[in-house]
Amino acid sequence: MSEPALISNAIAARYAKAVFELAKETKSIKALEADLAALEAALGDSEELVSLISSPLHTREQQRVAVAVLAERMALSDIMKKTLALKAEKRRLHILPQFIQNLRNLIAAEKGEVTAEVTAAKTLSKTQQDKLAKTLKATIGKTVKLSVSVDENLIGGMVVKVGSKMVDTSISSKLSNLQNAMKEVG
Repeated sequence: MSEPALISNAIAARYAKAVFELAKETKSIKALEADLAALEAALGDSEELVSLISSPLHTREQQRVAVAVLAERMALSDIMKKTLALKAEKRRLHILPQFIQNLRNLIAAEKGEVTAEVTAAKTLSKTQQDKLAKTLKATIGKTVKLSVSVDENLIGGMVVKVGSKMVDTSISSKLSNLQNAMKEVG
């Protein structure tokens, strides 16, 4: 990770910890989770919002007004409204994606959950996802949330990452291993 990215992540982590502690004190973690889902959806759906938070061409005042209107329309909690206003004032809206991820991690840790990043060769059915989550829970001992993506280049199988551990059962990986083994023989 580059130095500016590390600095941004460190700033986002501090904001996330402060907001999390405040939400914990006021027993509003559920509302915070709803805010995060709404913000993630908005960032995913709106190129204008991404531009607003990341472009230095927008003034502090433009960002502050836009974020206040957005927060009101999205019916965000008071904690999130104030946090976004502070970020706009301090020109820190560009760290919103990292802030959301850090906050999600803190909430998950509080609940005793872990997130498994699953990359599959094809879309997994609800039944397959449930079975995988159940198997991972039995292995890890914690509730597992799945973050599933599809990569057809895997040909078949999947790659599962939980924390620093990774299990690769993809056919492309097996073919690559076979190819390397054949090179050593021949």
